[in-house]
Amino acid sequence: MELSIDTASEIASVALSREGVLQAEVTWRCRRNHTVELLPTIERLVAQGGAAKEDLKAVFVCIGPGMYTGLRVGVSTAQGLAYALKLPVVGVSRLELDAYPHAAFSGRIVAVHRAGRGELAWAAYRSQPWREVTAPRLDWPADVIGARGGRGRTLFCGEVDDGFAAAIADALNARAVIASPAASVRRAAFLAELGHLRLAAGEGQDPAELRVVYLRPPVIGGKR
Repeated sequence: MELSIDTASEIASVALSREGVLQAEVTWRCRRNHTVELLPTIERLVAQGGAAKEDLKAVFVCIGPGMYTGLRVGVSTAQGLAYALKLPVVGVSRLELDAYPHAAFSGRIVAVHRAGRGELAWAAYRSQPWREVTAPRLDWPADVIGARGGRGRTLFCGEVDDGFAAAIADALNARAVIASPAASVRRAAFLAELGHLRLAAGEGQDPAELRVVYLRPPVIGGKR
């Protein structure tokens, strides 16, 4: 079985899967309590799935961009479990996990999340085959809309608030599709599926090689 961990935002999600197929999942509003809530939730999930940690064959984890504290807790937990159990680990971008549930969409898929200071973190993807066409970056909302690329339809997903949705509608009209809030909730089931595909393709890493994606340096610590 595989364990999937996503703590990149206030919505946390963990899942157990077998060769990428979901066996059990918990998704909840963690807010900023990842340090306290993550490990007990994993313990309960493994027990409810009728498994033991020794049954795990890989760990999949969301590597950001996103909330600094949540990412550090999730990635360090994944690394610790992988070290202790001698397992490969696969890291997947938060924005890709936002976009992947919409892989059946035939056009460009733009995933966004709020990054503070009025900016958005975003990336773009296409399917058939599934691929990243714009790497994660920071931009103003108007620039995200302007950089959508091509003349075909674009699906926007992730953290699309009312103001950004209105700006998209004004600029693109019928050329834009906005995913519903429910369809934009990130679930560890999709991390399990993507992680297994990459593990099967030989992309599993040593835990020490795992790197978190930060689009902006943390404000804590100051300059040296």
